[in-house]
Amino acid sequence: MIVGPTAGGKSALAVGVAKALGERLGVAGGGAGAEIVTADSIQIYRGLDIGSAKPTEAEREGIRHHLIDVVEPTERFSVDAWLELAERTIGEITGRGAVPVVVGGTHLYIKALLEGLFEGPEPDEALRAELRAMDAAARRADLERVDPRAAARIHFNDERRTVRALEVFRKTGRPISDWQTQWDSARGRTDCVLVGVEWRVEELNRRINARVKGMIERGLVPEVRGLWEAGRLGPQAREALGYKQLAEHFEGRTGLEGAIEAIKIETRRFAKNQRTWLRRLKITPGSVWVQMPEGGEGDVAQRLVDQMLRIDAARVPPGVIGSGDGGGPGKG
Repeated sequence: MIVGPTAGGKSALAVGVAKALGERLGVAGGGAGAEIVTADSIQIYRGLDIGSAKPTEAEREGIRHHLIDVVEPTERFSVDAWLELAERTIGEITGRGAVPVVVGGTHLYIKALLEGLFEGPEPDEALRAELRAMDAAARRADLERVDPRAAARIHFNDERRTVRALEVFRKTGRPISDWQTQWDSARGRTDCVLVGVEWRVEELNRRINARVKGMIERGLVPEVRGLWEAGRLGPQAREALGYKQLAEHFEGRTGLEGAIEAIKIETRRFAKNQRTWLRRLKITPGSVWVQMPEGGEGDVAQRLVDQMLRIDAARVPPGVIGSGDGGGPGKG
């Protein structure tokens, strides 16, 4: 499993790891011995391509990718649905004698795959409608009052997660943050190596700004306009970074330059929130954390495969690979 912040080069690294695994496992031509399972809550939508940084066919380099383009952007999609698909897909890949390389993305998906899910209450559509009808500021104040830990990690404008957190509290009398500390460990996985990608904040912010600029140049604005005009942006897909800000521009609520700047700001904020998730995942036993070099991935994929195969064989304590070392446990 490869995790890390947005714009951190995870997709390219996953392809490199898959190819290196294929070569190391003696598969002719490399790559055929590993397949990629995407853990991304936006790349699952058809048509949300540029803004989700969905890897193109050329970028996939012949490596088979799964859980991309799964549903229409008008549909809702839950972590439970993704987990069911992911577990089935991983089983199919291993059944073919190949190695699954999970990459994300959406750290809730990763955590669910690692540790299972808590058994929360069933959706209550009437209650959800009542919560959605609340004034946004009042709804936020209610969340901060009943579950300050959830409020600290849920963005003010994230209506869907705010509503779910309040729904869980009203149905159970317990904050969702309490429920989420009681993951169903029986469904968790111990048959994997977790790899975390880390960047210096300043360098990551530079990469985020460059990525947004590149997305605009590759046609993000017409992509979102086409989806918006066709009515294909459902309430969940519309909240995706880039799509939300440009949809607001098309609705006359902001100018184009303002929308583009908002995408950069919100993406940097999202990366900051991701760092919280990464700190939680960093305590995973046997995990490997990569301090990425400013110049790019370099030979990190090859060194990661060496490290992962050693961990898989010996289950050594967590190690850190620095940008200039040989990738041994405890270095960096």
